[in-house]
Order: sequence, then C-alpha cells, then structure tokens
Amino acid sequence: MNSRSEPAQAGPDTPARPPLVRELLLVAGLFLVYKFGRQLATGHTTDAFRNAHHVWDWERVLRLPDEGTVQSLLLHGDTLVHGANTYYAAVHFPATLAFLVWLYLRRPAHYVWARRVLAAVTGAALLLHLLFPLAPPRMLGGTGLIDTARVFGPSVYGPPRADSLSNQFAAMPSLHFGWALMLAIGLIVATRSRWRWLWLLHPLATLLVIVGTANHYWLDVIVATALLGLALALLRPPHRPARPRRLPARRRPEIRRRSSAARPQPVGVGR
Repeated sequence: MNSRSEPAQAGPDTPARPPLVRELLLVAGLFLVYKFGRQLATGHTTDAFRNAHHVWDWERVLRLPDEGTVQSLLLHGDTLVHGANTYYAAVHFPATLAFLVWLYLRRPAHYVWARRVLAAVTGAALLLHLLFPLAPPRMLGGTGLIDTARVFGPSVYGPPRADSLSNQFAAMPSLHFGWALMLAIGLIVATRSRWRWLWLLHPLATLLVIVGTANHYWLDVIVATALLGLALALLRPPHRPARPRRLPARRRPEIRRRSSAARPQPVGVGR
C-alpha cells in the first residue's frame, strides 16, 4: 500500500497505542477462557450428536445447499483437498494474529475496535458452545461426508476423547468464518486502497474450506455472521480521516504578468 491508498497521517487527536503488556495479558486471558469453556463442554457427546441431527434436518427444511456438494468439488484431486485441509489448519490463527499486529502498529484506534469486536464475538460463541454442543458434519453418520483431514491430511484434531487441546463439539457458530469475515471488514474499514475489497476473498475461501472439509454446517456460518453483525452494530468503528484534497498550484507572478501583457488592448487605450 502506498501513501495514496492509506488514511491521512495520525494527528494529535489519534488515540495512543495501547500498552503492549496489557494487550498480551488480554490475549492470554481469552485463551484461558477458551480452555475453561472446553473443559466445561467435555462429556456432552450425546447432546452434541443429537443437536447435529437436528441441525442437519433444519438445513434440509430451509433448503440450504447440501455440504456434500462443496466437498465433492474438493475431492476432484488430492492436491485440492490437501490444500483445503492445510488452509483450515494453518491460516486461521496466523492470519488473525497478523491482522491484529498490523492494526496495533499502524492503526491503533482501529486495533482497539477490532479487538473488542473479536472478543465480543468469541465470548458469545463460547457461551453458545456450552449451551448448544454440536458435533461437526464430519462426525455425523448417514450424510455421505468424510473427514477429509483424517483421510488426506493434515489434521489438527485427534480422537475426540483424547483431544485435550480443542473442543470438537463446538461447531456452532464457526469462529473460523467469524474471525475471517472480521479480518476482511477491519482491513476494508482501516485502509483506503482501491484493492481493499479483495480482502473479502479470505472469508469466501474460508467458507468453502470449512464446509468442504466437513468441519462446519451452513448454519454455523449463518449464526457466526449474525453474531458479528450484532457486535459491529454495538461497537462502531473509529472515524476514518478524510483524504486531504490537492489544491491547484498557484501560477507564478511572472507568468501572470506575461499573460496580462499578451492580452489585446482596446483601441484608444493609452492615447
């Protein structure tokens, strides 16, 4: 991005960058909350599978597309499905972290706004994970879907009973999609590049990946979008400075004098 595509330089009214140590503690606190939520969700296997069957039936009633249609596109080649699994495993956290770091360094006010939105969405998602445990479609029998990560690799999950790092029964809402959509919205709001709308390709790719790999249902994405929309409605972004106008350059005095001398004089003037 160049100077023409960036917002105006920070002025005296620009909020100060939050203390780094405090921000690191906040991130660590969110991680501990997530871990605590995962522990509380342990043991809800029966509820998770019952809710999964309900979600699958609701999607058919709503005539949403079959997740198997997206997965069949990925299964056209090992390279494509392996790339989708890699995208799911390797892009989610690094992309979000890079997004926050860039905002922290370059747009402190937008960083505070984005961090609050992400924290609100994540907190609401964790609460919903506890109230509505949901097994992902890759675990649901009778759908024709397969666990592409387990078959083709790479996989970030182990057997659900032995996995102590993640809550695999937390499909709804999809934080993968919610965070990806916030990343795109945050960069569109915080920058002025004419290409900034291309950031929407990230949530689009994430949508195809999480559905095609059978990690999420369409309803997981819809609920995540609704939560993000509510958070954005309550937490408004900071005002973006207007782009300074270019004032026309003044002509030099000698050019004006020369122009005046070249004008034709009326007859009789000076006599």
